[in-house]
Amino acid sequence: MFYEIELRSHIRIDPKYFNEEVDKSVIKQLNEQFENFISKDLGIVMGVSEVINIGEGIIIPGDGGAYYDTQFRILAFKPELQEVCLGDITDITDFGAFMNIGPIDGMIHIGQTMDDYVTFSKTGVLTGKETKNNLKIRELCRARIIAISYKNVRDPKIGLTMRQPYMGALSWLNETKKKKRK
Repeated sequence: MFYEIELRSHIRIDPKYFNEEVDKSVIKQLNEQFENFISKDLGIVMGVSEVINIGEGIIIPGDGGAYYDTQFRILAFKPELQEVCLGDITDITDFGAFMNIGPIDGMIHIGQTMDDYVTFSKTGVLTGKETKNNLKIRELCRARIIAISYKNVRDPKIGLTMRQPYMGALSWLNETKKKKRK
């Protein structure tokens, strides 16, 4: 889920930016500090969307930088358990598929791709034995988040499933609708 989050922090401005306007220096520093920042609490920060307020600056002896009490908003993607996502398949391996769900890829284990026995072909396609459904790279799919791990904060892991009604490649879902109408 995408969120706009309001934060407040003391932003340090390096002395090399003292010749610039305070607003521009603060925005530059905020973007350096928060763009692509990842945490369990905020999720994956995509960038600073707005600076609301910049307070008075203070200089701490021995540091040289100026600190400004700043109120700002960030745009972040924070995946949530049970959330349904729409995305493209970016890679297929013998153990599953990877699906882009925003600023990160989630992994769909081969056993979670469909309710069928699934085989992997050397051409990079997963195929259901009975349904003959194929899963290919760049296929638009719907999946549900079943696991989130921030064990390595720099590289969070997202587990997905497509083994439920109305989940899977949109092409399969359209075929199912057509069959039901007949």
